[in-house]
Amino acid sequence: MSSEVVVVTGMSGAGRSTVAHAMEDLGWYVVDNLPPSLLANLCDMAATTVSSIAVVIDVRGRQFFDDLNRALAELSDRGISRQVLFVDAADDVLVRRFESTRRPHPLQGNDRIVDGIAKERERLQAVRSVADLVIDSSALNIHQLEQKIADIFDKEEDADLRVNILSFGYKYGIPVDADLVMDCRFIANPHWISELRPLTGLDPAVKANVLGSQNVQEFLTRYQSLFETMSTGFITEGRKYLTLAVGCTGGKHRSVAIAEELSQRLNGTAHPSGKSISAQAIHRDLGREL
Repeated sequence: MSSEVVVVTGMSGAGRSTVAHAMEDLGWYVVDNLPPSLLANLCDMAATTVSSIAVVIDVRGRQFFDDLNRALAELSDRGISRQVLFVDAADDVLVRRFESTRRPHPLQGNDRIVDGIAKERERLQAVRSVADLVIDSSALNIHQLEQKIADIFDKEEDADLRVNILSFGYKYGIPVDADLVMDCRFIANPHWISELRPLTGLDPAVKANVLGSQNVQEFLTRYQSLFETMSTGFITEGRKYLTLAVGCTGGKHRSVAIAEELSQRLNGTAHPSGKSISAQAIHRDLGREL
């Protein structure tokens, strides 16, 4: 039996423990704060009994972090499937979380919480850059984060690639967990049509306006074809989850309508190899406008 390994790391306060608990509930064998140098040994010991292993590695293991890249390379050399999951959150969110629990950041020492966060970001920069999956928990509560993990790692899911199509507003920032970003600001904005302004991209009138705009249907057809070509490569590389962020100015009209349309077009897409895509639309900034 060959084990599948997910290394869970990321910023303190971003939700690593919640991720670990969620994966344990899904049947994964979870080990917390394992020195990276012991990863291969763990896989050897569990090879005959455990098919899915999640290992939490965080900044508490200061002296061991330098071994992480070496340990991941060793797993690849042995033909063991492994992914790196990085859990992140905005600095201001992390500060509020630490303040609410009245716990110090593990790296702040005698300094401020923000200083500890800055040190940790610098230390984890290289790890984040090679992560297979980044989850931004800034806008998620514990239950929403658990559900997101279930969506990604539920073994009963038949799709070979799960795609979250996430609408957002550029004025609120690009989602940090986006794997791909589509800019919809080239489409005529329904905001400037008085009867459509109070509506959203979920309303039929707005959707018809957005999808009927010049060149939009051609754009969607070409992008769908491009994404299906890319998804074949993602599946081959072992990716099981992607976030496609679709942005417009406020995340209310254009991006919402396009995300919904793309979700319908991509969901259930099958490849000649028999692989399949499961897609769903999520709207980050809908209802956020002042």
